[in-house]
Amino acid sequence: MSFSSVDERNESILQFAPFQSAVDEGFWHRLSSLKLNKLGIDESPIPITGFYSPSSHRQVSNHLTLFTESLPPESNEQSLEPVVSRGNRNRCPIPGILYNTNTLEGFQALDKQSLLKAEAKKIWEDILSGKVQEDCSLLSRFLVISFADLKKWSFNYWFAFPALVLDPPATVVNLKPATQWFSKDEVESVTAACNDWRNMCSTTDVPFFVVSIPSNSAATIRHLAEFEACQRDGHKVLFGFYDPCHLPNNPGWPLRNFLWYIFRRWCLPKVQFFCYRESRGLADLESSLVGEASVSNSQELRNHEDVPNAVGWELNNRGRKASRCISLAKAMDPTRLAVEAADLNLKLMRWRQLPSLNLTVLSSTRCLLLGAGTLGCQVARMLMAWGVRKITLVDSGKVSMSNPLRQSLYTLDDCLNGGEFKAIAAAKSLSRIYPAVETQSVVMVIPMPGHPVLSQDENSVLEDCKQLHNLIDSHDAIFLLTDTRESRWLPTLLCAKTNKIAITAALGFDSFLVMRHGAGPLSSSHEIKAEAVNDLSTEIATISLVEKNKGQRLGCYFCNDVVAPVDSTSNRTLDQQCTVTRPGLAPIASSLAVELLVGILHHPSGISAKAEFSSTIDTGSDQPLGILPHQVRGSLSQFSQMILVGHASASCTACSSIVVEEYEKRGLDFVLEAINHPTYLEDLTGLTELMKSAGKFEVDWADETGDDDDEFSLI
Repeated sequence: MSFSSVDERNESILQFAPFQSAVDEGFWHRLSSLKLNKLGIDESPIPITGFYSPSSHRQVSNHLTLFTESLPPESNEQSLEPVVSRGNRNRCPIPGILYNTNTLEGFQALDKQSLLKAEAKKIWEDILSGKVQEDCSLLSRFLVISFADLKKWSFNYWFAFPALVLDPPATVVNLKPATQWFSKDEVESVTAACNDWRNMCSTTDVPFFVVSIPSNSAATIRHLAEFEACQRDGHKVLFGFYDPCHLPNNPGWPLRNFLWYIFRRWCLPKVQFFCYRESRGLADLESSLVGEASVSNSQELRNHEDVPNAVGWELNNRGRKASRCISLAKAMDPTRLAVEAADLNLKLMRWRQLPSLNLTVLSSTRCLLLGAGTLGCQVARMLMAWGVRKITLVDSGKVSMSNPLRQSLYTLDDCLNGGEFKAIAAAKSLSRIYPAVETQSVVMVIPMPGHPVLSQDENSVLEDCKQLHNLIDSHDAIFLLTDTRESRWLPTLLCAKTNKIAITAALGFDSFLVMRHGAGPLSSSHEIKAEAVNDLSTEIATISLVEKNKGQRLGCYFCNDVVAPVDSTSNRTLDQQCTVTRPGLAPIASSLAVELLVGILHHPSGISAKAEFSSTIDTGSDQPLGILPHQVRGSLSQFSQMILVGHASASCTACSSIVVEEYEKRGLDFVLEAINHPTYLEDLTGLTELMKSAGKFEVDWADETGDDDDEFSLI
C-alpha cells in the first residue's frame, strides 16, 4: 500500500495492513466434535479465542490463528468458554465469537453487516466503560461465521476484524523504521525494555502498551493505565502495539481501534505510535515502525457517544469480499474418515430423537457371536451400525458356495480352495467394511448334549468347554445364533452362571423367535425357590401375553421345554440339514436381536429389566428407545409379530438353580455327563418325574349330542 498525499509537509492518510486469518486443522476437528456431541442444532454464538504475535520475519506477516484450544472443550458442561493458558509469547489471546449455522443456506443468509456492527458495538462499549484499560486485547475483538458440512468434511467460513472508522481519517507524518526515529542510546534502551517485557510471563502476551523514555534515555515499557503518570513526569511517550504486519510503510490492523481508544480516552490531537516487530524472538527495531498520527477533530472524538461505523470483513484468497471453503477429506486418514462417518448418524440421533443415547457404552460393549452364518453375519453388521466396536465371532464351519447370497459377510473368494473358516472370513470382512472395529475369530465346535464324546476325544471337548467359558466370561453380551437347539445349551448355562446378557435368535421356514435371557438364578434377587412343578399345564402357562407375576425372573431359551436338548442333526434330509428359510427372515430377526441389546444397555435395570409390552404405556414411555420385551415371535407368512413373556422355570435344563449349582460343584465332569447321557438333565431337574406325572392324566371328551364316534382323548 502507498500513502495518499494530503499536503506539502509529507503528511499522508494513515492506511493499515488488514489482519490475515489462519485456521489450524485441529480447530475444525474440535468444532465438528463439539457440534455432534454437545451443540447439536443449537446455533447460539460460541465464544472463541484467536492468537497472534508480532511479525517475526521481514517478508511475512503473522496471522490471527485459530487452534484446537480456541474452542471450549466438550468436557466443560457448565460453560462454553474456551480455556486459555496465558504467558505464551507466540500466542497473544484475542477474544472472538463464532456463529456456526446448521445449513449452507443459513450461512449464506446471515446478516453480515449487522453481525459486524454488533461486534463493533462491543468494542465501543469496552472503550467507554474502561474495560480496555483492564484487558487491552478487547480492542481486537473478531468474529467468524461458518457452516460445517460434517458429511463431506468441508467448512465454509468468513472472518471479520471489526475496525472503528475515524471520520475524517487520521493522518501520519514521519513514518519510518524505529532505528531512524530513536537516538542510538534510545534504540538500545527500547530494545532491552521490549525484550524484558516479552520475557515476562505476566506481560509477554499483552499486545498494547506504553513506551516511556525519560531524559536519560532509560526506556521502560508500561501498561496503558500508567500513561498519565508518564506524561506528568515529562517523559517522551509512545503508544506501542504488537504489529503482525511486516510491510515497511504500513502499520498493522490493531492500530485502528487503538487510535480510537487513545483519541477518545485522552483527547490527544497527535499520537506517536510504535509498531513493535521481532526477528528470531528478539526485538527488531530495524523492521519496527514509529510514526505520528493526528486528527483534526480530537475534541469531537472525545465527546463522541454513538457507535462509529465499522469495516473489517476479510478478503478471500482471490482478493474478493467473499467467504472461504476448506475440505479436510483428502488430507484425513481414510480410517479416521471411516470412523467419523460411521459415528455421524449415531451422533445426529442425539440432536433431537435420542439425547440420552450412550455411545460410550455401545462402543465399549464386548459382543460374542456364537455362529457366523446367516444370523451371525446380519447381527455383526447391525452391531457395527449401532456403534459396537468389539466383536468376536465363533464358528467351526467353512464358507461354501451357497453361503454368499444369504450370508452378507462372504464373497466368492471366501469359498475357493475348500472355503475359508467362517469366523476368520467374517472377521476380515468386518475390518474391510469398518477398519476401526476390533474383531476376533475363534474356530471351535461347541460341545452339545445328545452328541456323545468318545473317550479319546474327551480332552479336546473339555478344552472347547474351557475356551467357551473363558470367551463368555470375557464378553459383556452373547448372541446365540447357531443353527441347532442343542448347541445353545452350554452357552445358555454359562451365561446364567456368569449373569451375562444373552440374546437368542432362531429361524424357522417363515417364522422366527428373538428373545433375551433373564438374569442368572444365583445373582438375581428374583430367584424362583419353588419346587419342580408337577402340573404340565402350569409349565406351559409360563408363557403369557401378560406378565402376571412380576416377582419372577425372565426365562431362557430352554425354560419352556419339557425334555432336555438332544441330537437334532443325525438322520436328516438335505432340506433339514440346511437352514431353509425365507430370505427376508434373517435380517428381521437379526435387527430385533440387536435392538434388544441396545435396549438392555440403556435400561436402568439392565439384564434384570422386566418384560414390557406395547400396552404398558407407563413402563415403555420412560425409555427413549421404547419398550423392552422379553420375546418377539414373528410370522412372515402372516406379516405379524407377537410380544410374549416366559418366566424362568425351576425345572429348566439350562438356567435353573439346580443346574447352575451342579455345574459350579462338578465343573466339566457335569458337562460331560450331560453330553453323554441324554436323560441326565431331565433326571436332575425333575422333568422325568414331571412327564411321568403328566402321563397319568387322561381327559375324556364326550359329545353332548351323543355321537360316540367323536369321542377322543388328550394326553
